[in-house]
Amino acid sequence: MEFKSLKNIETSFRQIRLFGIVFVSLCAMIAVASVILSLNFAEKQREKIYVLDNGKSLMLALSQDMEQNRPAEAREHVRRFHELFFTLSPDKSAIEHNINRALSLADKSAYNYYTDYVEKGYYNRIIAGNITQVLQVDSIVCNFNDYPYSVRTFARQMILRQSNVTERSLITNCRLVNTSRSDDNPNGFMIEGLTILENKDLITTKRTLSQ
Repeated sequence: MEFKSLKNIETSFRQIRLFGIVFVSLCAMIAVASVILSLNFAEKQREKIYVLDNGKSLMLALSQDMEQNRPAEAREHVRRFHELFFTLSPDKSAIEHNINRALSLADKSAYNYYTDYVEKGYYNRIIAGNITQVLQVDSIVCNFNDYPYSVRTFARQMILRQSNVTERSLITNCRLVNTSRSDDNPNGFMIEGLTILENKDLITTKRTLSQ
């Protein structure tokens, strides 16, 4: 009888220990699941932007995935630089304003082109001849497989003089690196190693009175 009692006690102890192990395992699984769910919830919250409407009401706007939007931001950055740097009007203050905005988007390689144009009197001829130069970007080819990102831009320049209009090709190469966002650089990129590969006249046509 005493042997059976000891055996029963041992069996009961094993069952209690088994139940204890199962209970602890369940608690651990619940804790891990809670942590994972909390992290997922926090990540989703970071993908949301809260916008104040005139300081009175609060609106919730879902932000796009930054990685998915990055290529579009890169092309917009390159397009904006080229438009600011190569679109010119016969006004000194307007030229300086646009050039300064363009130079905030690129490194010294763009500044070197600017100083070279100044030394050659390019901007002075634009002003003196009452010439307007308009840039139209045709395509921007970016390679996002390697960093820094290599970019080639194909564009056309329309040189409008009083007597004629000249169409000029423009092909450039550069690299894009990530940088901090700011009011002057909202896309968070910096152009490096700007190189003008081609910039030649294609065709010149006479202007009519209607033009």
